[in-house]
Amino acid sequence: MKILKKLRKSFEIYTLDGYLVPKNDEYFNEYVSDSNDRLKFISNFTGSAGFAIILKKKSYLFVDGRYSIQAKIQSGKNFKIITIPQNFPKDILKTRKKIIIGFDPKLHNKKQLDFLFNIKNVFLKPVNKNLIDIIWSKRPKDHFRPFFSLSEKDAGQSSQKKIKKVKKILTKNKTDYLLVTAPENVAWLLNIRGYDSEFSPIPNARLLINNKGNIDLFSKLEKVRKIKKITHKNINFHDENKIEKNLMNLRKNNIWLDSLSCSVFHRNLLKKNNEVVEKIDPIYFLKSIKNSIEIKNMKKSHMLDGIALTKFLFWLKKNFKKNKITEISAQKKLENFRKMNKDYKFPSFSTISGAGPNSAIIHYKATIKSNRILKKGDLYLVDSGGQYSFGTTDVTRTISLDNKSNFIKDVFTRVLKGHIAVSDYKIKKNSRGSDVDRNARKSLKKAKLDYPHGTGHGVGYFLNVHEGPQSFSKNSNINLKPGMIISNEPGFYKEGYFGIRIENLIYIKKNKFEELTLVPIEKDLIKKEMLNKQEIVWLNKYHNKVKKKLFRYMNFKEKSNLIDSCSPI
Repeated sequence: MKILKKLRKSFEIYTLDGYLVPKNDEYFNEYVSDSNDRLKFISNFTGSAGFAIILKKKSYLFVDGRYSIQAKIQSGKNFKIITIPQNFPKDILKTRKKIIIGFDPKLHNKKQLDFLFNIKNVFLKPVNKNLIDIIWSKRPKDHFRPFFSLSEKDAGQSSQKKIKKVKKILTKNKTDYLLVTAPENVAWLLNIRGYDSEFSPIPNARLLINNKGNIDLFSKLEKVRKIKKITHKNINFHDENKIEKNLMNLRKNNIWLDSLSCSVFHRNLLKKNNEVVEKIDPIYFLKSIKNSIEIKNMKKSHMLDGIALTKFLFWLKKNFKKNKITEISAQKKLENFRKMNKDYKFPSFSTISGAGPNSAIIHYKATIKSNRILKKGDLYLVDSGGQYSFGTTDVTRTISLDNKSNFIKDVFTRVLKGHIAVSDYKIKKNSRGSDVDRNARKSLKKAKLDYPHGTGHGVGYFLNVHEGPQSFSKNSNINLKPGMIISNEPGFYKEGYFGIRIENLIYIKKNKFEELTLVPIEKDLIKKEMLNKQEIVWLNKYHNKVKKKLFRYMNFKEKSNLIDSCSPI
């Protein structure tokens, strides 16, 4: 591969044995623009998470279980694909020989590097010129669009009140400043949004807030023109390039850095003359607890999304036998159903539209080359979501295209049992995401089956579809609290054959979960005899709710479909 050869030529100039290429950009966003997708440029991998290590003679691409199959297809020719957390860089770098790995200090945080490269013979060398950018001759240009504000009516709380909460935390922790480096946290604190991510209304900006509530905001100045007049009076606006000078001028302060999104570059600037504390930005925790207005608006968003997706599924079932429907045409049809509502903005992530063996690729993205026709006997998995004027959605349904497999129905029912186990989980004072995750896998594990991803992720309010710190995963130690929104998405994937996933978004109301998603679950794949009485009650109750909420929005034929899809089993 010519690109890899060009990169390796620079190793001699900088005295390197290898170079580290992450997926993220300098703002540590999940979804990066084409102009900042360095990992895709060097490896052809399009997933939302991963990193590459390019050595003098070998290249490695590290991804999690969601992307193992996809990475092999897209990058297996030039990269050895390694799935984490089962394997780490130390498995390939642990030799007697000293290895110097170069990295861009603006694209990595210390916590990540320490975790991955705690290897005696490996030395990490910061290189201030990004080596990918040097060889990227036809780099796409970013599109410019200004930031905009959310009204207090839509946000549910003013930015002034949010700033007071942060001030209180800083005072309590005897901290002079908090450096907010995650754009999603800037967005929440100031009630602003932007267009700097393809799937999330993110404003690429950073801010420095002191314990008196004064704020310095760093971004492209042309992007803040619309918000200057309506934001908090104690905000000073600076060009994003001025942050280095401002941080260097701080002296003898206690400064809180976000361990998840503060780069090594900014960390080192502050450590020279200040005491720094590196831990999770407290705004993540504040943001995870949705207020009553946010919950109300999320319900409204899910109603609109449920109408669109349900209409689409009825259309699909009716037409797949007589018309040529492909993964891509189905995806476009679903998007058209969503666009029929004026409050729909854009997808909240890249739609997963997979039929047959492609449904087993957890984060599959249909291409012209991979595009399959939906055929009788297949399963069709569609995982999609939308950004609405007042909320973010994410939902997965697995549909039978007249599939008669007894094994598939057995597995689907086990996945459904796990889904219900999450929804019915009784939350206690110290309940954690790991407790819920364990419950979700029980039925599958009885048949010695499992899935290689977490059971659920936090979801933002008209923000990132993947939001921390809350999640349902094997290692999640975050306490579950009222107001948190989390996905519920157990699944099973048989490579080369089929994939199954059932996903709803749920929120915590007092000590129990409440459903946000309003879309029928595929009854044609359920083995009723495998469900206990409580599970049958849950399913019938959920479908009754879906029918009541959506009925008035369906046409005559769709109403008949809805009654059938939501009838008791």
